[in-house]
Amino acid sequence: MASKKLLELRKQAEAVEARGDSLDAPTKKTKKAAGTKTKRVKEKVQARKRLIWVVYNGSMKEEGRFPYDQRDAAEEKIELLRQKSKKLYFIQPLKEVIGEAPGTAKLVTAEIEEDDVKAAKKVLSEDEEDDEDEEEEEEEEEDDDDE
Repeated sequence: MASKKLLELRKQAEAVEARGDSLDAPTKKTKKAAGTKTKRVKEKVQARKRLIWVVYNGSMKEEGRFPYDQRDAAEEKIELLRQKSKKLYFIQPLKEVIGEAPGTAKLVTAEIEEDDVKAAKKVLSEDEEDDEDEEEEEEEEEDDDDE
């Protein structure tokens, strides 16, 4: 059925060429479909990014971040970490957002020093010990009340 329509269209095109008319000019005026509107879609502005090197340990914990042009410094950091312990360390590139992209929350990254982490762990462990002592005292009081 489609081939018959194609043959008819071809015959019409040949007839138009024989008369000397151009194929581009339509013989009949066509109306635009009512109710169809074209929407303008705004292009999304892509956030600017930069490439940095990130040093990770075997459990994907970040050990350090370095600008793209300082890969040697990142490799030196890996060597220092390997000398301290025989764990696995590696470098991976990471695309980091520069500034604030329109319509997105600001990405905040902070470098955490090892000393700060150790101090925080020490404070947490002291708090846990205090909590355990309080729980033991409460249990003793409950035992005394039961007797």
